[in-house]
Amino acid sequence: MANALGITQDGLRTALKIKDDYRKKQPILMPGEDDRLVVPETLMNHNIDLLTLEDPMPLAMVAARDPEAPMALAAAARLCPLGGKTKLLGGVVEIIGETSKHEAVRECLDFVHDRHFEPSAIVEIRRHASKFIVRSRQQYTSALRENLKSLLDGAIAPRQFVREFFELTEAGNMRHDIRKKLVLSLLLSPTVRPSVKFMMLENFQRLARPVQLAIISGVLRAEPSRHTEIIKEELRYMVVHKPREDRDDFH
Repeated sequence: MANALGITQDGLRTALKIKDDYRKKQPILMPGEDDRLVVPETLMNHNIDLLTLEDPMPLAMVAARDPEAPMALAAAARLCPLGGKTKLLGGVVEIIGETSKHEAVRECLDFVHDRHFEPSAIVEIRRHASKFIVRSRQQYTSALRENLKSLLDGAIAPRQFVREFFELTEAGNMRHDIRKKLVLSLLLSPTVRPSVKFMMLENFQRLARPVQLAIISGVLRAEPSRHTEIIKEELRYMVVHKPREDRDDFH
């Protein structure tokens, strides 16, 4: 339950956990769940109960510290209506509007704070955030396509492609199913060199556990071929040599 200042102890703990996740470069997950990634659309959807993430302090942490602008802006949009509830929360919004690492967040929070959290200003912020998220996704998707074309044309080195692939999918906050589909298509593609596939597997731990499980299942069910058998063997080796608590999930 929120106190008179509009914050909760659970919310403060969640904010500190998010701060620690950022330090470890881990994605934000729904409280109490280890397979549900929070993406900008989650934050923008008021029909989804964010549990302790709903508290203004976790939202403020994401708006200020998230490395990607779409996620930070979505958190800022969800935070805006809370800013008018108490003087403290209004001050929190003002501080985030001054300190967020993203210009888009700073501009939006300054806008709504200067207009004293009027409903029309909050609606305008939500509209802007939604458009920004859609546009960003389109840009990241286009960049991924261009990188794949460059790889197949020999215009970029495999290691550069893999590095940028993970950077772009993480920066784009891509949904689990899309990320799974992309990685699976690369691992099973007959036109992608095995060296690229092994580099993808070197970064496998950067994927959320549900995505790893789905990719492993998809590869193991794939039709046998010279390339897929090598990848299947490598995945089996990775599963066997995982820590026991992680390995149990793959059975």
